[in-house]
Amino acid sequence: MSQFSQLFKKNSYLYGSATIMLFFMSWGIWWSFFQIWLTSPTGGIQLNGSQVGTVYAINGAGTLILMFLYGAVQDKLYLKRTLVIIVAAIMALIGPFAQFVYQPLLQNNFTLGAVLGGVILSAGFVGAVSLFEAYVERISRVHGFEFGQARMWGSVGYAIVALIAGFMFTINPFVNFWIGSVLGLVLLLIQVFWKTESDETQAAITPDTPTVAEMFALLKDSKVWAVIGFVFLSWTFYTVFDQQMFPDFYTTLFADQATGQQMYGVLNSIQVFLEAAMMALVPLLLNKVGARNSLLLGVTVMFLRIGMCAVFDSAILISAAKLLHAIEVPLFVLGIFKYFSIHFNPALSATLYLVAWNLASQLGNIVLSNPLGRLRDSIGYQPTFAIISGVALVAAAYLLIFLKKDGEAVYKPAESQVISPEPVK
Repeated sequence: MSQFSQLFKKNSYLYGSATIMLFFMSWGIWWSFFQIWLTSPTGGIQLNGSQVGTVYAINGAGTLILMFLYGAVQDKLYLKRTLVIIVAAIMALIGPFAQFVYQPLLQNNFTLGAVLGGVILSAGFVGAVSLFEAYVERISRVHGFEFGQARMWGSVGYAIVALIAGFMFTINPFVNFWIGSVLGLVLLLIQVFWKTESDETQAAITPDTPTVAEMFALLKDSKVWAVIGFVFLSWTFYTVFDQQMFPDFYTTLFADQATGQQMYGVLNSIQVFLEAAMMALVPLLLNKVGARNSLLLGVTVMFLRIGMCAVFDSAILISAAKLLHAIEVPLFVLGIFKYFSIHFNPALSATLYLVAWNLASQLGNIVLSNPLGRLRDSIGYQPTFAIISGVALVAAAYLLIFLKKDGEAVYKPAESQVISPEPVK
């Protein structure tokens, strides 16, 4: 506890925590209700499952294009903020874009609206989440604190806005987007004006900056493709379930849609507060069980949560299943960072996270969003959930066969590549 309290005296920790917190607040205030906004007849756009799948697929395609660029550029920039400043500026524009451009186009020219939305939402949010996580993770390594101790504030921020999002949404969905703009503006100001030890570190250290050839060489590494295959079978299917299907499914469990939307907002907030606590605790578990076993636990929780949604129709039991998300996300996110740090060159951390994690996720969104949306239109939510839950079992078997154990194929850097982290004081 004493060591944790000392972090609040550390400028780099406060900056990293504020950055990740404001990003998730600006995104979460509207993203947590995005699927409901797309499908709702009241204040929304009233798209069908196939159209919603198309929107998510195009968002995935935009993210797929941007993620490798973001990873490669940030690895070159190291600790410089140029890219995060550009992204924060895009975030600050989400309110006017959603109200005056995005919704009118989706209603009157669906294809153009979906494509333009894919560009903006991917550049500012969907494709940027891994950029911000990788950026703060690098700050944590350089300045000697656990990434999970900063990342938990992202969950806290998401929880805070999720608590009010449902109530704001029932008043006017565009209020959520405009609050997102204000929070994005605050994030932009922080990136421009808040100076930390990282600015001095950037000037003092000449890191082992990866070349473009080294970045592209990742795509030739079988270990990278093993991770991509696992993420495709696990996190991708889970993302389609959690973003495209669960919010609207949950609201149908209540007597009226407004009540369901408000309850979803409250539940989402509770879940993310729990997620924040788990972000602080899971690193302790990681040190006990290792990265590979953490990922195995994560996919097991995924199977249980989606399986419960496929079987039960009680709002109480489905709410309990939703709360399992708080355990699953830290196991996956922190587990995958730990896995990369064991088996790959840390200098490529941003590229690895954006490619090996987001590449699989976004390819999956492109490939699976529309078919799963059509499947939901055809057979309903719960039979579709049963199929996705079965895929989670396949992902667990795949992990046991193809992902390396923590003691296998460990990356050993040359002495010149080692940058000693700043000790926690």
